[in-house]
Amino acid sequence: METIALNTRLKPGKEADYDRIHASIAPELHAALASAGVHDWRIWRSGRELFHVVQVEDYRAMRRQLAAHPVNITWQARMAELLEVDDDYSGDDNGITQVWSFAQDPAGGTDA
Repeated sequence: METIALNTRLKPGKEADYDRIHASIAPELHAALASAGVHDWRIWRSGRELFHVVQVEDYRAMRRQLAAHPVNITWQARMAELLEVDDDYSGDDNGITQVWSFAQDPAGGTDA
């Protein structure tokens, strides 16, 4: 299981549209995500900034599987209307680099 953090940005004025569209995703998209190994996908929004935390069996495999999935292609086209940068699923990214974890540094580490 992997936990991946992502950051995306909305186009100006698209905040309410994004919130409305994500109030409940289509059952077909939910099924496609689950089939691709997604266990949870949480999104926070601060203004136009979106922060995602994805719990998935294998992030890169999930992206490869969804890249050609018709439901995801339709979803990504809809998201492209809202996001500053389209996600074409062509990369081998690992999300945002983690720099610290409270749980992995229980003693507080050393002073820098």
